[in-house]
Amino acid sequence: MEKVRELFDYLQDPHLVARFQHLCGVRGIFTTGSCNTPEPTQAHQNGACLRHGSRGNRSENAGEAKPAAGAQRTDAEHTRLAQNGAPVPASATHGESTGTGTSGHVQYPPRGSTVKPLRKNSLTGDVGQEFVIENRFLFYLFTLGTELGNELFYIIFFPFIMWNIDVLVGRRLVMVWVWVMYLGQCTKDLLRWSRPASPPVVKVEMFYNSEYSMPSTHAMSGTAIPFSLFFMTDGRWEYPSSLGFSLALCWCLLVCSSRIYMGMHSVLDVIAGFLYTVLLLQFILPALEPVDTFNLTSRFAPLVIVFLHVGLGLLSFTLDTWSTSRGDTAQILGSGAGIALASQVNQRLGLIPDLRADQLPLNMPVLSSGLVGGAMLRYALGLLVLMLTRALMKAVTVPLVCWLVGVPGGDTRKARQHMEVELPYRYIVYGTMGFNVLFLVPLLFRFLQLS
Repeated sequence: MEKVRELFDYLQDPHLVARFQHLCGVRGIFTTGSCNTPEPTQAHQNGACLRHGSRGNRSENAGEAKPAAGAQRTDAEHTRLAQNGAPVPASATHGESTGTGTSGHVQYPPRGSTVKPLRKNSLTGDVGQEFVIENRFLFYLFTLGTELGNELFYIIFFPFIMWNIDVLVGRRLVMVWVWVMYLGQCTKDLLRWSRPASPPVVKVEMFYNSEYSMPSTHAMSGTAIPFSLFFMTDGRWEYPSSLGFSLALCWCLLVCSSRIYMGMHSVLDVIAGFLYTVLLLQFILPALEPVDTFNLTSRFAPLVIVFLHVGLGLLSFTLDTWSTSRGDTAQILGSGAGIALASQVNQRLGLIPDLRADQLPLNMPVLSSGLVGGAMLRYALGLLVLMLTRALMKAVTVPLVCWLVGVPGGDTRKARQHMEVELPYRYIVYGTMGFNVLFLVPLLFRFLQLS
């Protein structure tokens, strides 16, 4: 049991993340005095300065950060690492700026290009600290990998599958995504493990830095989506199975390793996210066909879909205080509910019909200018409709909900920290977008004869 604990502590050690970043050409420039909390060990939920190894109710001394080989410490205070992206206090570095590698030695001057984190913290607005990129190819590669788990990718990927490739596969893929991401977010809020400490970790990304860490939901979606896509299309579409599995594996590895590169997750977070998803898929994949059939044919499906998704959202909001993950959970559930509701309408109207059994298996079509041009035209038009829907619903929903529940709406960020504002806002905006993916946009395709 002791060896298992040691293995877990090793895999969660932020120095392991820092070594991977160093190997990939990321160098930190840690300036002093930027930790906003006066005491380095003061606990604060979802992105505060804590000692490394703080795992919910675990002892504060468990998993204490160990100095890297060759690093010099002049007092005990130096070993107190700030958690979730906040640097150590001034006493730790004695007023110096440091670029830290795997050994902890100071490097002067840093080589490569100095850049800022990709996006500021979604909760606090913190822009993070500058760092040095020595390998720009890996920087762009892992940036692509981490974007495969972000909102923009979902908005681009799922509609493309449904409008241009296979509506049944796209519909069921969204179901997998909703269930996996919901369970992942709830597990984070129950475990409440903190992000890797910085330093030694370089925060290449800051957007999710205030959320909890275990398990990595990027790793979960990066495992669930490609492998579910492979299992659902293997035999339904004619292509080499080895090629499909290899592409799914590369997708998964890219997303998982990108979260370590970005400094957002420990190795343990990523491994746990992968294994958790493998376990969940054993139950989710066999349930897809009966649930999808129910959504398409049952007259009770709309009521069940609405009550189930809203109920799950209310449950998730009780697990912890408000954070950006609350909104992400409601957004995922709202999108899933909208697409599920529109599935039955789409089926009844025959806007994008499912393929018949006698049409299977499908051959990969020969690419032509007409085929590619038609797909791109449908895609561009559909995305335009979704973006207009999103902008319109955002502009209307927040002021309306604030007025209905009596919350001051002058500061949108603060207003959305109230559950009674955030939950209906996310459900209405993204539920409407999801509904339009399989209703308004296909209806427009039919009207313009683009089906």
